[in-house]
Amino acid sequence: MPLTALNDTAAYRALQHHHAAAKNWHMRDLFAANPQRFDAFSLEAAGLLFDYSKNRITSDSVALLLNLARERGVEAQRDAMFRGEKINSTEHRAVLHTALRAPPKSPGAPALLLDGQDVGHDVHAVLDQMKDFVDRVRDGRWLGYTGLPITDIVNLGIGGSHLGPQMVCTALRSFLHPRLHMHFVSNVDGHDLQEALHGLNPATTLFIVASKTFTTRETMMNAQSARNWFLQQGTVPDLARHFVAVSTNKEAVSAFGIDTDNMFPFWDWVGGRYSVWSAIGLPIALAVGFDHFSDFLAGAHAMDTHFRDTPLERNMPVIQALIGIWNRNFFNSESLSIAPYHQDLRHFTAYLQQLEMESNGKRITKDGEVVSVVTCPFIWGEVGTNGQHAFFQLLHQGSDITPIDFIAVLRPTHALPGHQAILLANCFAQSEAFMRGKQPDEARTELQAQGISDAELKALLPHKTFTGNRPSNTIAMEAMTPATLGALIALYEHKTFVQGVIWNVNSFDQWGVEFGKVLAKNIESELLTGARPADHDASTNALIARARKALAAGPAIP
Repeated sequence: MPLTALNDTAAYRALQHHHAAAKNWHMRDLFAANPQRFDAFSLEAAGLLFDYSKNRITSDSVALLLNLARERGVEAQRDAMFRGEKINSTEHRAVLHTALRAPPKSPGAPALLLDGQDVGHDVHAVLDQMKDFVDRVRDGRWLGYTGLPITDIVNLGIGGSHLGPQMVCTALRSFLHPRLHMHFVSNVDGHDLQEALHGLNPATTLFIVASKTFTTRETMMNAQSARNWFLQQGTVPDLARHFVAVSTNKEAVSAFGIDTDNMFPFWDWVGGRYSVWSAIGLPIALAVGFDHFSDFLAGAHAMDTHFRDTPLERNMPVIQALIGIWNRNFFNSESLSIAPYHQDLRHFTAYLQQLEMESNGKRITKDGEVVSVVTCPFIWGEVGTNGQHAFFQLLHQGSDITPIDFIAVLRPTHALPGHQAILLANCFAQSEAFMRGKQPDEARTELQAQGISDAELKALLPHKTFTGNRPSNTIAMEAMTPATLGALIALYEHKTFVQGVIWNVNSFDQWGVEFGKVLAKNIESELLTGARPADHDASTNALIARARKALAAGPAIP
């Protein structure tokens, strides 16, 4: 039976009525009225603190949002996901990334079966395979064709096969193996691969080709070029010492020259943007070691357990999702800015862009109807304090109100004195400034103290005034460890899932991405073969013609 349109539900209408009053609240007043506001609107789970007190909410707001979650069936859909039901309705697939980070089942416990197959057994068989390989590379037993150990690892993937491993390896930089240097190539633009290969020695370089089908156009183009680069010094039999695959296509992997014993599989119930926990995480395990990779999985599993077992009122991913719904659907916030105050999280925003916008960037419900409300906001951002000197001006005084997720790591993994206190001071000050703002009387007092004239004060006063009342969340962790990073990623995964349930969209397909790939394949043929262009529009035809002339002239090498 089709789900009722979101804006026709009793819970949504109650929130609309509540918002009519809430839109006039100022957070300054909410904090003044409740000195225990932080205690009332913060949660801790899996090593993370989530402070959502700097939003225009009261306990009544949260209660009404929880009613919405229950009316939309969040609990039932969550349980169905963990049971392995095929909730990816358009592709008829289960969604079991949570099984990838679950520990081995205890003796006598029931197995999680999918189409008669023991999922847990399969997952841990691959993890064992990964551990054996990782240990051999890291301790120097795995040797290249000249007898030298590996020094550089190049991951060739795209989308989730690139964003996850790159983000995690960067975030866990302090845990990296001292001999191994990680490189990540995703863009079919040859400049990406050219830059990655610069200065590398084929005799000590290992490539990971990450493509489930071993047909992904961008990845296989890069893989073939990397193969050609290697064969300038090595031979075809040597390929097996320098290329491994994360794939399920044994025939294609073998034809490429990779030993299928070094092919690490994953399954169709692992979506690309949820695949970092699978064999796609092989670069992570190589970089930080299998024990730390296991801690990474364990941190995510701790958040899974919290999400699955905790009542909605104290459930961190659920509350985070509902705050996002409140800001997006009732305060009309078109985007969400991510502000990690930790340099090693510099790729985290890009990771979340795929996770959230590819999952919930949909206008059609699971019932095939056009959505009745707006869905996923645009995700963007930059690490602090860089963002403060780039776009925070707009966030403070721009005409749009953009919620912000501040992410703070309290203890650094460096010993440079003074830096961390300044960093955290900026993080906390910014969230306070967005909430408080600067009222005209405060700005006037500040300007008068500077001794400026009345005329200049009058001219400057509007520019020195900040309305404040701009929402933010703060997520804090003691230190950046594999476990806390795993929990942080899983938090955003489950937040995304909950919002998809409320909007009634399928968070696990991406048909818009597939459409562009089909068109690109046709145009590629027209560019390379000189075939007569298909029935494109005038703009596309003109661009193809211009590109043909440029390609015929050859590379523009200085």
